[in-house]
Amino acid sequence: MKTTFLKANWENLVMANYEVGPSVLKPYLPKGVELDYYKNKSYVSLVGFMFKKTSLFGIPIPFFGSFEEINLRFYVRKIEGKKIKKGVVFINETVPYKIVALLANKLYKEHYISIPTKNSISINKNKSINFEWEMNNHWNSMSLVAATQQYNIEKESIEEFIFERYFGFTKLSNDKTQEYQISHPKWCTNKILKAQINCDFKSMYGSSFAFLNQQNPDSIVLAEGSSVSVNWDRNIF
Repeated sequence: MKTTFLKANWENLVMANYEVGPSVLKPYLPKGVELDYYKNKSYVSLVGFMFKKTSLFGIPIPFFGSFEEINLRFYVRKIEGKKIKKGVVFINETVPYKIVALLANKLYKEHYISIPTKNSISINKNKSINFEWEMNNHWNSMSLVAATQQYNIEKESIEEFIFERYFGFTKLSNDKTQEYQISHPKWCTNKILKAQINCDFKSMYGSSFAFLNQQNPDSIVLAEGSSVSVNWDRNIF
């Protein structure tokens, strides 16, 4: 019987997708998985979304259960015979609460940091979403306006490639990888009307990603989100 480690609502997931060369990502690639490509391109995504109604092992977190998360991730797959596990690797995950980052790093073995964040989300005729986070006295931001109508994800689209990921892989060391499973229903998307990204990638993620300061995203996508659960059972290989 699988044990649920974390359960939460992930809402209004904004993902700005940048093409990067495989050589940039290979130092972060866990052993036993390989880069996944969309139309022969490898991507990182700058992600902003709301974490809500968070609970750990079924216990609600009343004072720290709702917050913004900003992360940078890339896309991998693990081949097991005829089965392909499509997953993600996180380079960095940012939250506003130190206790959340501490618990995630301790229990989850991920790469969390805690810095100031804020958001503004309104739904009227359109949906307006703004995520901001402060690093080195500079406020970074992801802002967009999207239509409220929901659409199903189309097969072989960039949305399917980005959102249809149900495994996480963590590089514990050069010789050890941790695998965990994520569960959620298939998400719907919204048509983006306009968007703006203001991120100092060098300050946030290091010199390897500094070139993204001068690069526009190939695409920006939005998912409505849903309830999400992360299994405690881990496979270490």
